[in-house]
Amino acid sequence: HYVVNAIEVLARPGLRRRFTGWTEVERVLFQPGVRPYAYPTKIPAMLTGGPSGAEWNVREVGADQVWALGYTGQAVLVGGADSGFDWEHPALQEAYQGWAGGQVDHNYHWYDAWDGRTEPWDDNGHGTHTLGTVLGRHSRNQIGLAPGARWIGCRNMRQGLGNPGSYLACMEFLLAPFPLDGDPFVDGDPARGAAVVNNSWGCPDIEGCQPDTLQRAVESLRAAGQMMVVSAGNSGPACDTVQDPPATYGTVFSVGAIGRNDRIAGFSSRGPVEAGGDGSVLKPDIVAPGID
Repeated sequence: HYVVNAIEVLARPGLRRRFTGWTEVERVLFQPGVRPYAYPTKIPAMLTGGPSGAEWNVREVGADQVWALGYTGQAVLVGGADSGFDWEHPALQEAYQGWAGGQVDHNYHWYDAWDGRTEPWDDNGHGTHTLGTVLGRHSRNQIGLAPGARWIGCRNMRQGLGNPGSYLACMEFLLAPFPLDGDPFVDGDPARGAAVVNNSWGCPDIEGCQPDTLQRAVESLRAAGQMMVVSAGNSGPACDTVQDPPATYGTVFSVGAIGRNDRIAGFSSRGPVEAGGDGSVLKPDIVAPGID
């Protein structure tokens, strides 16, 4: 991985003991795997009826008033890193960077870090949901805050679980996308990268992350000019519950959840984040609609 000086080894676990003794190796981390589904899954068909106009979340933050001024996120490319994305969903298809004039091209616009599928898909619907909040558009119902933006995507989780390797792989793809059969080190094109990336996940120790495992990577993305937006987590309501990287890092923009009454959601993680000997960091950076 070039975004940090790391090598991901997909081999038998026993090799870790051998690498640990190498003087060139700073440390060795265990990377848990995830069992594949026994059979493919699809997002179930849903009723398409519902309210018309801007949804409550859009009105709550005044996004519709910003649209009236002519700002809808146009010319902004958003990167999504999640469980995948249903690119043909009516709220997402027109905004997909790989869709133009009724034709689709997934090169440079999609990467599946787990199963290598060549077109965007979502194994549980979570990614489709989060991307809809970012830019979902529909002729009748408006759910996304930036309906004029475009998107590319990367699948960094399987069954809702990831690991350092899959998270790093998607960070690299969204920074410098490459074609479906491309090599990130050779074919990555930062001119095609996302300006802002949305990440509604955290990497706890059960997924192989230590507190600083992804910190250098996130700092590299920040230095490259990419804004990383991250969920604060769902471990509230106690204090000190913003606990899983990357939400704990000062270089990311972490977001907590509120409901329609402008009150913080009970599940939303709270800060502060203890930052070693440097005191504490106020987190989350902002709160926004995150219920219903």
